[in-house]
Amino acid sequence: MNQGSHIFHKFDEELEGLRSRVLAMGGLVEEQVADALKAFVESDSLLAERVSERDHEVNGMEVLLDEECARILALRQPAAGDLRLIFAIIKTITDLERIGDQADRIAKVATDLSHLNTPRDQVLSIRHLGEQVRAMFREALDAFARMDVEGALQVIKLDVTNDREYRSILRQLITYMMEDPRAIRGALDVVWAARALERIGDHTKNICEYLVYMVRGKDVRHTSHDDAAPELDDSDADQPN
Repeated sequence: MNQGSHIFHKFDEELEGLRSRVLAMGGLVEEQVADALKAFVESDSLLAERVSERDHEVNGMEVLLDEECARILALRQPAAGDLRLIFAIIKTITDLERIGDQADRIAKVATDLSHLNTPRDQVLSIRHLGEQVRAMFREALDAFARMDVEGALQVIKLDVTNDREYRSILRQLITYMMEDPRAIRGALDVVWAARALERIGDHTKNICEYLVYMVRGKDVRHTSHDDAAPELDDSDADQPN
């Protein structure tokens, strides 16, 4: 193998290793979201505390991945698809860290609720939204692993459903608070948890938009995704290695 081929082979290995580490970070964050939701629904303060304690692991992975991206940019000077890959990963790990923060927020609310006599129907009101957001996040990670633009676009569309359900939960909780002022504190905690889940959906959508940019070189953040799909089918942008 000549020197040029060796350098390119090594670069490909670095990029693949970077993608694998992003997926590992995503898997950890997915666990945090699942545990936070379980702690909330089951009023499990011990599990909630473990979620909060592990948040530093997610933060540490973000720092290490940022440093690796900076190193590759400085030493390899990537272009075209490889450069898009690095930029998309930098943005993706930021959103993953923020999803971890939202999981930590849900865990802290779960700890607070475990000390209150909050009606179970209020607590359980967000379970469906939580499962919906978890499934959306899992599908986003699967799309990232496969570099699947069509899968990413399908996940992006799901965020509308999350927003609709979040607004429905808010209306329901406002009714609780109007009917019984004693329920305000507990209901507000549920509102914060529902808001955190809605934000996880937003960050998940962002990750899928970065994936579309990474693979096709198209920025779909501020466009109708139904309109963007036909254009993406015709895209001849350079693919990342």
